[in-house]
Amino acid sequence: MIRKILIANRGEIAVRVMRSCREMGIQSVAVFSEADRAARHVLYADEACLIGPAASKDSYLDIEKIIQAAKIHKADAIHPGYGFLSENAAFARRCKEENIIFIGPAAETMEAMGDKISARKRMIEAGVPVVPGTQQPLQDAAEAVRICKEIGFPVMLKASMGGGGKGMRLIYKEEDVVEAYHSARSESLSSFGDDTVYLEKFVEEPHHIEFQVLGDNHGNVIHLCERECSVQRRNQKIVEESPSPFITPELRKNMGEKAVAAAKAVNYSGAGTIEFLVDKHRNFYFLEMNTRLQVEHPITEEVLGVDLVKEQIRVANNETLHIRQEEIVQRGHAIECRICAEDTEAGFMPSPGVIKQLTEPNGIGVRVDSYVYEGYEIPVYYDPMIGKLIVWATTRQYAIERMRRVLHEYKITGLKTNIGYLRRIMDTSDFVQGKYDTSFIEKNAGQLQHPVEEGGTETENIAMIAAYIDYLVNLEENRSGQASDNRPISRWREFGLQKGVLRI
Repeated sequence: MIRKILIANRGEIAVRVMRSCREMGIQSVAVFSEADRAARHVLYADEACLIGPAASKDSYLDIEKIIQAAKIHKADAIHPGYGFLSENAAFARRCKEENIIFIGPAAETMEAMGDKISARKRMIEAGVPVVPGTQQPLQDAAEAVRICKEIGFPVMLKASMGGGGKGMRLIYKEEDVVEAYHSARSESLSSFGDDTVYLEKFVEEPHHIEFQVLGDNHGNVIHLCERECSVQRRNQKIVEESPSPFITPELRKNMGEKAVAAAKAVNYSGAGTIEFLVDKHRNFYFLEMNTRLQVEHPITEEVLGVDLVKEQIRVANNETLHIRQEEIVQRGHAIECRICAEDTEAGFMPSPGVIKQLTEPNGIGVRVDSYVYEGYEIPVYYDPMIGKLIVWATTRQYAIERMRRVLHEYKITGLKTNIGYLRRIMDTSDFVQGKYDTSFIEKNAGQLQHPVEEGGTETENIAMIAAYIDYLVNLEENRSGQASDNRPISRWREFGLQKGVLRI
């Protein structure tokens, strides 16, 4: 029985896992780097352990340090979250060697699905449709050119051990193949320590649809329906929603069955995701499997009423699934926006810094999975995602309206964020109508990057800051016993009063 879990991660996912632990009466142990001493997951956990300097390779990616922390704090299990070591088979194997429960699939399953070439072969054997492409690693650039000609352009060159859009190159012309081959191998080697690459036919106008699956150690596997993840920039997801506005009930049933077959083919245990590409004619193809919890898992939780972290823990406790496939019914609609500390006007460069003011939205159907607070400094060493903003409503239209409202309420000062960019996505006709695919960002780049006047939002933010400063000045004067301020009210202060920012 699991009584104490070490969370081998940081940021919002660490806090999110800890919350489920607390509800289940399970103690949590945080690990942290020097840069994360004041992070929320450290403050929230029952226990905490310093594991090294800021650099990930010396802390969150150091297997032995994390194992040692688990042993010191007598943790029964380790939850890897997502990213870092979450899909590292060697880590899962080390946990097993130390009799520590790894909350995730077996190392052998990770290896089988982590290698995309191996995964393609297994899917073909399981009867799951795959995109036409190579069955073996490419040996050289000349072979890449030959195969590209055979399957026809456009093609996608991919790293076998890739993820997060790294090691991927879209090729439209023969003359670009050689350069793409060498650059993809180089990027894959630096990112994953493996330069193996392969080719797939590029599916034009595709939808990126993923199915959440859940399996136990007793051979039971179910799917928890789909998520639409087609709003992407450079293969990185920005907005996700569930259900998909593109998927029909018949297609959902068919894809769900294939997702279950894919998971059973590798004896999958725990929570995982089968990713598909769906073309404009609604033909679908296996893309890859993520053998971990996804960033966007909350929208599945919202439409199904299932806590996926709790399910992971129950499976790790060797319990059988208590949810049957016929009980899975999507209710309402959920949308997730990823809130990032980045400058959207400067090529989406990370924008670390100190959060001066933070106002998180709330209300019916609103969920904020975050880890920041006022005065917290976003480190330069890690992913710039601040958190996730999730809304639920009875219909897609109402969910969009709710997301517009909460994005307007979400205020962060002290650094740049992508909140304004996300607002514009919610107002884009293609998104509102549900008629978009993975080229959405490219097709609407002008509207998203160079918007029309947004009703003075920036002016309002400046007024809020100015009014607050004015308030602090007055407060200090009153404390010092000085005479009351008889100066005429400033226009900034007047604006702040009108907006309800300053109430004195």
